[in-house]
Amino acid sequence: MAGRRFAVAGYFNPESSPLAQASKEALNKGSEMKYLERFEQELSSWPGVSTHPHRFGGREFRFKAAEIGHIHTGGTVDIPFPRAVRDVLLAGGLAQEHRWVPNSGWITVQVRSEDDLKHAVWLMRLSYLRYRLKTENYPRRRLDEESDELQLSPQLKSLFQLFIPRSAAA
Repeated sequence: MAGRRFAVAGYFNPESSPLAQASKEALNKGSEMKYLERFEQELSSWPGVSTHPHRFGGREFRFKAAEIGHIHTGGTVDIPFPRAVRDVLLAGGLAQEHRWVPNSGWITVQVRSEDDLKHAVWLMRLSYLRYRLKTENYPRRRLDEESDELQLSPQLKSLFQLFIPRSAAA
C-alpha cells in the first residue's frame, strides 16, 4: 500500500491538475483586473484626463481630445509618441514596438506585475506630459518639475522641450 501511494505521489503533480490550472487562471484574471482598475484609477486622477471604452476592448485615456494611450483587457498597454521619443524608449529597453504598427510612434508594454504597472503608469505620464505642456501657463516650469519627478534622462528632457509652445512664458 505504501508503495502504491509513493507511485501515485511520484506521478501526480497537483499543480498541473485541471482544477489547479483553472484556479491559477482565475487568480491571474483577478490580478489582471486589479491592475486594470488601479491603472484606470491612477490615470483618471490626472487633471484633464478622461476615460473611455476602447474600440478593441479595454480602456482609452484622453487628455482633452488627444489619446494618451489605452490598456487592453489582457494587460497590454499601447501608447502613442512622436517617433523620436519612441526611438529613445526602444533604444533604452523601456518599451517594445507596437505589434500591429511597428514602424509608427506607438509603443507597447505588458502589465503582469506591480513593477510592470508602475512602469506603464510612468510611460503614460510621459504621453500625458507632452500634451499637458502645450496647455500649461508655465510649461518650462512644469517640464522641470515633471522631469525631476519622472527622472527623465537629459535626452528625453530635451525631446520634451520641443512640446513647449514657442510663445510660452518661463
